[in-house]
Amino acid sequence: MKNDCSCEHCKLRSLFFFHTSADVLELMCENKTERQYDKGEVIIWEGSEIKDFIYLKSGLVKLSRKGTDGKDQIISFAKPFDFVSLLSVFSSSIYNYTVTALDSTIICAIDLEKLKAVALKNGEFTMGLMNRVSEATDRIILNNLDIRRKNLKGRVAHVILYFAHYVYKDTRFELPILRREIAEYIGMTTENVIRTMSEFRKDGILKFDGKEIEIVNERLLESVSEHG
Repeated sequence: MKNDCSCEHCKLRSLFFFHTSADVLELMCENKTERQYDKGEVIIWEGSEIKDFIYLKSGLVKLSRKGTDGKDQIISFAKPFDFVSLLSVFSSSIYNYTVTALDSTIICAIDLEKLKAVALKNGEFTMGLMNRVSEATDRIILNNLDIRRKNLKGRVAHVILYFAHYVYKDTRFELPILRREIAEYIGMTTENVIRTMSEFRKDGILKFDGKEIEIVNERLLESVSEHG
């Protein structure tokens, strides 16, 4: 659906379009389309043609890729105003990953060719874009390296703290991914993840209430994440 032009008041301006003129903002707004997805819907398919520049307005998504064994490997998660199309948008004509909604999600899509035309004429705009590309890439690389240096318990603790600190900013929240997806992300088996979370509950670190998870002992969970 087409969205009313509100780019000048959108957080996107301060995050990305700070160096653009009113005319450029109007052009972006005129070519911006909002799309809504329910939890579990695929927003971008791996291998599909890149036609739009996409950013996340609200919700939460996961980025994943098929491994050589045919199984999904979760690359990263993204929250509002993360630019979910950045990783492939200037390096390939097709997406190298799938983006799936983990919650009710709204994305904004801007015609890629129009955005590239602006980038060619506006150096500050282009540098801002390159900065966002570097930030997104660095975040994924450093986060995955951080996970790989930990043992099993440290990896599970890292994921729980990621959602508590970075996504929800609360010690009580509904975990948006399955135990299987945690296993895909940290490179462990689902059984190991289930056993570890059960141990956290028995040790008084976590409390479960249906789909909700509560961090009861945040300091200890942080210690486990850091030291195992």
